[in-house]
Amino acid sequence: MRRCRGGAESDEPIAQELLDRPTLADNVDVHPPAAEDQPWVVARGEREYIRVGKDLGRLLKELDGRSGHQELAERLGEPWTPTVVSEVVGDLHEKGLIEDGSDRRHSGRWVKYVPPLTIQFTLLRPQRLLAAVAPLIRLAAGRTALTLAAIVGIAGIVALLAQGPEIGDALSTPLAPVVYLAVVAGFLLSTILHEMAHGAALVRYGGRPSRIGIMLFYLSPAFFCDVSDAWRLPYGWQRVRIALAGIGMQTFIACLAAIAALAGGFSDDVRHGLLLFAVVAIVASVLNLIPLIKLDGYIALMSWLDVPHLRDRSMTDARRVLGRALFGGRYRRELPDLRWAPLYGLACMLFPVFVVLQALALWVDLFSRMGIVGATLLLCGFGYLAYALGRGVLRVAREALAAQAPRWRVGAVVAALGAIVVVALVAVSVPYRVAGGYVARDGETALVVPREGETDIPVGSDVRLASNGPVLNTPAGSATTTSSEGTEAQAPLAALVPIRLGDDFKTPVMRYPLRVEERPEERTGTASVDLGHRPLGEWLYRTYVAPAIG
Repeated sequence: MRRCRGGAESDEPIAQELLDRPTLADNVDVHPPAAEDQPWVVARGEREYIRVGKDLGRLLKELDGRSGHQELAERLGEPWTPTVVSEVVGDLHEKGLIEDGSDRRHSGRWVKYVPPLTIQFTLLRPQRLLAAVAPLIRLAAGRTALTLAAIVGIAGIVALLAQGPEIGDALSTPLAPVVYLAVVAGFLLSTILHEMAHGAALVRYGGRPSRIGIMLFYLSPAFFCDVSDAWRLPYGWQRVRIALAGIGMQTFIACLAAIAALAGGFSDDVRHGLLLFAVVAIVASVLNLIPLIKLDGYIALMSWLDVPHLRDRSMTDARRVLGRALFGGRYRRELPDLRWAPLYGLACMLFPVFVVLQALALWVDLFSRMGIVGATLLLCGFGYLAYALGRGVLRVAREALAAQAPRWRVGAVVAALGAIVVVALVAVSVPYRVAGGYVARDGETALVVPREGETDIPVGSDVRLASNGPVLNTPAGSATTTSSEGTEAQAPLAALVPIRLGDDFKTPVMRYPLRVEERPEERTGTASVDLGHRPLGEWLYRTYVAPAIG
């Protein structure tokens, strides 16, 4: 193989000489197995680790830039011959693993895009820092420290269970802005320590974390610690512990907060803030354990099974099973030894859709009360869901065509699925509710809704009044509208968003008078107006599209 990159004739002799006497590219390292039964590992850059067999690993270690193909074959012995060495060097050149004289620009050192929807910004390269505190890491990973952490964890769970009513208050009561800021700051700090725990565990087993930074993970901000070097470690259980170290750290911090809240001596705001932080951190840890998205639980499962790219390959198998059932064709399994891989892959495909649906169901009322900003966020979430579903169907169809499925059958099935969606949009009826707030003062109670939202509210509509908490809304009363004519007004912002603010903070609303059947105790809170049923298509438009476009 006599290939070279570039295209300029002046570069050809230089690249050819480098191919005749090959050497590794300057961003490639070869790591012999740490144990006899382990593979060789080729590291390219800071994130890509490739497992290779013993023979190829030996060849890569011998590429010193001075030896030709004949000399390399003689030095390595069977199964190598000059011809085989030449062919393999050509393949290595195509993969960018050997130096070929091209201008290699080390891009993406601080900003990196990871498909399908993640952008990483490197803030710190922590090798020296973690190496300097290696003795402390070994101490923290000792049996005594881990036993104490387990005791704190058990005590924290008991503390949360003992504070059930207080947790309900923290989740259903509007909090002061400073409390929200403290909870967010605490969660960010716990997330940083979460990522540092991954790096510390990697250092504990002899690896080198390459980067720590922030990322946009499916448009959500998050921290990350690159522990790709864990793939060089000889045992899967080491990688499992590294993957779970962050969850253990964040859960430990959450349990400390729960214990502190139970210890007493704090004001209601501080105690509610501690409990809200503890619940949020524990929920984040539980979600992190779910192995259906590329988070710590998935890394742990992949490491335990020792199957690289488990999720992507399982989803490929799932798409091929679906393709064969719907369209026919001939498919090759990516993971034939794992009979459950297609089911796991199907769960991985559906889980992000489930998460988005749950998030929309949980936050739709809150975002609807936030006016144009909240409506735009809801529309983005709904748009991503529709895009993901459509992309999934088209991807299965493309793979079916590649597997020689009949084109008429592919077209017929896709058309049938489209027809089912259209019929569902027209024929399926769902309850339609309008989210707003209420204001009670001077013996009168009024419904308030954002001016950008639904304003067609008939007389006699049932209205449910509730508290305005950050997560939960506990029932506070009931009412009915007494007029369909809304009037423009200003209402306290606390009636629409779960923040405890003074009456000086107001927002423009449409105001509707109410006849109260059960008078609420609080002056402001949330309200939900029952407007009967609507066809699914109309409901989607009124809920997600119309508020955003005005």
